Amino acid sequence: MSSYSDILYEVVDNVATITINRPERRNAFRAETLDELIDAFRAAEADREVGVIVLTGAGDKAFCAGGDIHWEEASDESGAIQMARRTTILSLVMRGCGKPIIARVRGFAVGGGNELQMLCDLTVASEDSRFGQSGPKMGSVPVWWGTQLLPRMVGEKKAREIIFLCEQYTAREALEMGLINKVVPVEELDTTVRAWCDRMLTLSPQALRVAKISLNYESDQLWPSVLHGNQMISFIHGTEEFHEGTRAFLEKRPPQFGKFRK
Repeated sequence: MSSYSDILYEVVDNVATITINRPERRNAFRAETLDELIDAFRAAEADREVGVIVLTGAGDKAFCAGGDIHWEEASDESGAIQMARRTTILSLVMRGCGKPIIARVRGFAVGGGNELQMLCDLTVASEDSRFGQSGPKMGSVPVWWGTQLLPRMVGEKKAREIIFLCEQYTAREALEMGLINKVVPVEELDTTVRAWCDRMLTLSPQALRVAKISLNYESDQLWPSVLHGNQMISFIHGTEEFHEGTRAFLEKRPPQFGKFRK
């Protein structure tokens, strides 16, 4: 793409920075956002001047709040399948890219936003950041690498807590459970991210490439679970139960899921 509407892309001193630029929606992604992220990551991977990639969100409120609820509320089963295709491609591009990807997190990284930071190789967060999953609260499920990677990062029981209870966790709590790598004061976030980039830029790029792909080997075998989850969740999206979750969020009221118990 020659220009972007939902993201910003720049390369400075061998570091490509990709910024989700929808602060009015807490950097929630829609179809266009996903398409542009795919394009930007491919551009960064192809650029021989780029050694490290940084993914972040515009503003000081959120890294990414997941899927845009306004977009999802208008979605049906077909829309869910189209979204799954885009997220699937994005995750393949990110995990298959041989260059290290750092998530620079300030603010909320919840729902699909938390899954997005997990897809990055490293995560540096400011002290005011918050993490968590919100799928069941919204009538959805974090099957885009959430149910697959969370148990490997934080342990089986903790992963179930995060997904089943839909609570949010401070950056310090996320660090302690192994969900992220480092927490710093807000004023040190950019310098710390840049220092990590500069450190990796001094290392062998091919060694880093092989290390990343080798580290991914075991979790790559979870790929069938992602595909399976995407197909299963398409049967939820567009249902009345799903829309009860999205409408409750938009109407700022508790969802009434009790009538859907079977």
